[in-house]
Order: sequence, then structure tokens, then C-alpha cells
Amino acid sequence: MALTCFSSFPLKPFPFPSFSYPKRPKMSLNLNTKASSETGNRKLPILLFDIMDTIVRDPFYHDVPAFFGMSLKELIECKHPTAWSEFEKGMIDEVELARIFFKDGRSFDLEGLKNCMRRGYSYIEGVEELLLALKQNNYEIHAFSNYPIWYKMIEEKLQISRYLSWTFCSCIIGKRKPDPDFYLEVLSHLKVDPANCIFIDDRLKNVEAAMELGIVGLHFKNTDLLLQDLSSTGIDISIDEHCQS
Repeated sequence: MALTCFSSFPLKPFPFPSFSYPKRPKMSLNLNTKASSETGNRKLPILLFDIMDTIVRDPFYHDVPAFFGMSLKELIECKHPTAWSEFEKGMIDEVELARIFFKDGRSFDLEGLKNCMRRGYSYIEGVEELLLALKQNNYEIHAFSNYPIWYKMIEEKLQISRYLSWTFCSCIIGKRKPDPDFYLEVLSHLKVDPANCIFIDDRLKNVEAAMELGIVGLHFKNTDLLLQDLSSTGIDISIDEHCQS
């Protein structure tokens, strides 16, 4: 997953992590699907992925403060307390966001900010290979993310829809994690038992909210650890880093 402010944009501990991901050899991934189950033509479990800082690098913590020429702390202090969460839930459009973004009403270059965000979007190391392997093995994969209509900018740049469906975005559903109603909306749409869903998110409180409803929750830290966690659920993935995909 992965510009949210205050209560709507939980902050990560200082110092901020570096987002310059080292290159690694391409991975060859093969799935052992013996532990998975199928109901008719639908393969279970269904995978629900957060986007920002789970699949895609979030530009908010480094790029956006630099765009405004301030620190993250300064940006948080002068931003409107609910504007971004309202934008994420589709309650306001980007024009209104720009109008109320700062508490003092100052104007800024909205298109410049959007370009800053576009430049900052990139796949987190190893995740694209993982998504490809899951897709090739017929797993049903959905985005389950707090993000505004700007998710279309992510799609335009990274073409994530090659691997998953943008089904459950907060701007489409009108709810945000960790609101239990958002999770219940997902389960209602998918028409499956919670135990047949695996939810992956970098924010622990979102994972815990899923688990409270019976969804299998995995706390994303990096791709290698996610591979181990998926294996513990019965989705076994072998990686040969010396093979070219």
C-alpha cells in the first residue's frame, strides 16, 4: 500500500525508512497448490491485498513533504485534519481537496502534486513477481485499500490490474479500514466465509480488524517474510533466485 493525515493517515515511527530498494536477482516462483481448495471453478483462498506500502511504495512520507518544501511533521501540522480521509472515501473531489488541503487555505499546484505522486509510485521489491506467480496459478486477487480516485494514476503507471482487480477501494465503497463495515462489505460481495480469505496489509491495526471478523490476516513487512506467511497458510511458494523468470 499504501498523503493521509492525522487520524486518517497513521504515521510510521521516525526515522522514516529509505525507499531506495536494492536490486535483486529475478525470482522464479512456483506454487504448490495441494493445500488450496476449489469450490466449483473458484479457487480458494481468495487473496485481498492492501496497496500502499504493501504492493506500491507510498510517496507521502518522503516525496510529498519535499514537494511542499517542509518536513513531514510540518506538513501534518498544517494540513486539514479530515480532508484526505474524505477524499479517500469519495466524499470530495480533487478540486475540493486542493481548496481545503491546508488549514490556512493556502493554494498550491495540484497538478504538480499529482505528478510528484506519479513519480513516487513503484512496486515494492519482489511483490510484482509474487503477484504474477499467484495469478498464473489461478488465485483470485483483489485490492482492498484506503485510497482516493488517484488509484487510477497508480494503475496507469504500474498496470496492477494485470494481477488483481481494483474491487475494494475506499473511494468506491465509501468506507475505510479498519472500519468493520468495510470488511463486511468485502465478505458480502465475495460471498465466501471469512476463513476463505487471506488479507495482507502493512498496517497491523488493519490486519487485526480483519482477524476479529475471522479473516486470515498477514502483516506485511517484506516480500520474503510474506512468502513464509503464505506458506504457513498452505500456499507454498518456492523461490530460486538464481533462475531467470
